[in-house]
Amino acid sequence: MKKLWPLLLVLVAACKQKEYNADTLVKNALIYTVDSNFSTANAFVVSNGKIISVGDADTLEKKYLAKEVIDAGGKPVYPGFIDAHTHFFEYGLGLQQVNLVGSKSWQAILDTVKTFAAKSTEGWIIGNGWDQNIWAVKQFPNKAKLDSLFPVRPVILSRIDGHAAIANQAALNIAGIKPGQTITGGQIETVGGKLTGILVDNAVGIVTRKIPEPTEQLVQTALLDAQRNCFAVGLTTVDDCGLPYTMVSTIAALQHKGDLKMRMYLMLADKEENYEYLFKRGAYKTPGLNVRAFKVYGDGALGSRGACLLKPYSDKANWNGFLLSSKAHFEEVAKKIAEHGFQMCTHAIGDSTNRAILKIYADVLKGKNDKRWRIEHAQIVSPEDVKYFGNFNIIPSVQPTHATSDMAWAGTRLGAQRLKSAYAYKGLMKQNGWIPLGTDFPVENINPMYTFYAAVVRKDLKGLPEGGFQMENALSRTEALKGMTIWAAKANFEESEKGSIEVGKYADFVILDNDIMKVDGSQLPNVKVIKTYINGVKVYEKK
Repeated sequence: MKKLWPLLLVLVAACKQKEYNADTLVKNALIYTVDSNFSTANAFVVSNGKIISVGDADTLEKKYLAKEVIDAGGKPVYPGFIDAHTHFFEYGLGLQQVNLVGSKSWQAILDTVKTFAAKSTEGWIIGNGWDQNIWAVKQFPNKAKLDSLFPVRPVILSRIDGHAAIANQAALNIAGIKPGQTITGGQIETVGGKLTGILVDNAVGIVTRKIPEPTEQLVQTALLDAQRNCFAVGLTTVDDCGLPYTMVSTIAALQHKGDLKMRMYLMLADKEENYEYLFKRGAYKTPGLNVRAFKVYGDGALGSRGACLLKPYSDKANWNGFLLSSKAHFEEVAKKIAEHGFQMCTHAIGDSTNRAILKIYADVLKGKNDKRWRIEHAQIVSPEDVKYFGNFNIIPSVQPTHATSDMAWAGTRLGAQRLKSAYAYKGLMKQNGWIPLGTDFPVENINPMYTFYAAVVRKDLKGLPEGGFQMENALSRTEALKGMTIWAAKANFEESEKGSIEVGKYADFVILDNDIMKVDGSQLPNVKVIKTYINGVKVYEKK
């Protein structure tokens, strides 16, 4: 027995040496940490869902024994991408509806709707994504053919920006809409005293409020389908803009079950019941869900001429667009949001709207601050109003693909001179030294590579225009990556927990098949995600 003791001691020592002290080691990688020095590394270690060490693989392998080793094969690794402005749930619902994105004509849309209706034979027909600006005849359609195809079944088809829609007569009847009817902050179009079916901004809601609420199963399916597609493009956090408070418990429950792994930053819609909910209970914060902001709509979209401009549209005489609510309303909500310590995020497209909201923010914020109130889109800002962003630390939250989607026709709406102060991301970024980037999906494609490409190269996917669109407002690659990671996290007050690969932060990261910091600009849209991780756990792998 005495002879066995030395052998047993050796075995025990060997077992102790093999005790794991980490969950995952990522090595053989070009890691863009996006830390304050924008340093790179070739390895990092994860334990309990967080990063515990970053550095050199040889050093880390001596210190840590991980249960899993991820050999990145020399591929680039980045912090998980954050989309600072989405309609995530709406996108998920759209996956269950008629997809009209890219339709080249009104007839093509009718054909698509007919095909969908043949397969889905009950209830409302809801579609999304048409854009008359890409048609040969760039005019709003008329509902006449829609009425002949669907005389009884209600149909509503939303424009790509969500700020206009066309409804058939059956839907208009359910909503009680009549010729000559008016609404503040919206339009009900008529021609020759007859409804055309076109509804703009607040008028759309008259119809959509009549659509039955989606079932619990449909809501879950929408969220999980959206999550699947977002993981495939490397998104690990999304800001969902303008939800009702009822979605908070639904999302929280799905996350608690482990089904919904996507991290979400919610902005509740500008409605009294949402203010009452959040003011009473206070901000809601878990590792996966952050609810501390309100989304307010200042105006509509440029494409549907609902954006509110200081001077008339260049292609529509005596028409300036409109605010969606009175200035008194915006002043009231700004004051009460500030009093309760929440973040205000306001959709502002036109230069008139940006001026109005910036001045209201300035009156409430009263100078330098860290409240991080946001202007969503900041699309057309008069040069004399840009200073408000820096003077009051107001955050311009922008979507680079809006510039490359709109550039073909935005000059027609605005005129050459006014266009120069539109989509001015570099100038806006300089105001505070940082700028969060997003897509506004489903208005634009969900892919962050398109965001990066549009921000840096300022071309569309066809490589046009040849020299790039207003390149004085292009962002550098470093700025664009920060805008999709650490700066987007900062816009959500979350820069201490995500947005970079640093010790103490969540192990949310992506492995790409090419290095977006070095690859030729023309190849950026083709870069693909190999794997996506949240908390160090793989949630997507390219097949």
